[in-house]
Amino acid sequence: MLPILLFAFLMQRHLVRGLAGVSFPGEVLVYLPSKEPLADLPAVSYLRARVSPISLQRPSRRILWQHSIFPLLLLKDRLGLLHATMNVAPWWSPCPVVVTVTDLAFRRYPQVHPLGRRLYLGLFTRWTARRARAIVAISEYTRQEVVRLLGVPAERVRVIYLGVDSDFRPLPRDHVEAFRRQRGLPERYLFYLGNLEPRKNLPRLVQAYARIGDGSVPLVLGGPRGWGYAELFQTVEKLGLVGQILFPGFVPREELPLWYNAAEALVYPSIYEGFGLPPLEAMACGTPVVASAASSLPEVVGEAGLLVDPQDVEALADALRRVLTDQDLRAELRQRGLGQARRFTWEKMACETVELYRSVL
Repeated sequence: MLPILLFAFLMQRHLVRGLAGVSFPGEVLVYLPSKEPLADLPAVSYLRARVSPISLQRPSRRILWQHSIFPLLLLKDRLGLLHATMNVAPWWSPCPVVVTVTDLAFRRYPQVHPLGRRLYLGLFTRWTARRARAIVAISEYTRQEVVRLLGVPAERVRVIYLGVDSDFRPLPRDHVEAFRRQRGLPERYLFYLGNLEPRKNLPRLVQAYARIGDGSVPLVLGGPRGWGYAELFQTVEKLGLVGQILFPGFVPREELPLWYNAAEALVYPSIYEGFGLPPLEAMACGTPVVASAASSLPEVVGEAGLLVDPQDVEALADALRRVLTDQDLRAELRQRGLGQARRFTWEKMACETVELYRSVL
């Protein structure tokens, strides 16, 4: 029996769904923190779920369960392989372990993580990686980070990319315009999606936007406030851009394809990403992408977008000018982006993960 430790995170849900479409060498037992994710599980004969009788939403409870009760469940269920899908496996496992490492932001940007979280992830991610039979990294950049920062042999780390949902696609113009009117969105806007936090490099994006001098095309920074966002709002006020830069807050998942389709371009100047889903989703919608040439983003965007040095405000401003004024460039980026996005599928991710299970077993 091959278990997958599942918490409510995008990759795990799609991995379990993807397993329903591939030839699988055994039974899968999925451990869930609550009943809500049950609706996401496909109805296949070899898939079972075990739901925690207590709520695991609080980090302290989840950690306690993972390192005390969960090893006993693994022993009771006589599992052949454990796939821990978010950096950390229980401190002890009666069966071989595969672990997915999404990123090492807690090592690269320790100042934005609470001390307790930083210490926990630092200790248990390293412990898990060093004893795992295999490690899945969601990008080549993350693979190199794992080898360098966690000190594990390169041959034990496999790159398996994430995918993009089928509902991220070019939508009919009348649907997009109806959504634009419903949300009161401008006819043209630049779009960013993600948490408002330091590693997203948003103050430099605001400075670059100020240099293009075109207030007729607002900059929409979509996403919740994370941490360390005071500098962002201070930069907006200092440059006199209040009203030209919009903050819609959290964007519901079901609306995202419409937000991408309605935008002139997605701008993603992040300094550090383990993968970077927003550029991939935008490309799948046919939306031009301007992104940072840092961390994993060149792997995702390839030659389908404009990649710029995230530290170079003038280069970022020039990319924004080009994507706003050059219709031929936007059309070319649209076609390139659609082709690039087709390379990343959840089905491919599931097939490559099953191949890894077979090699470990």
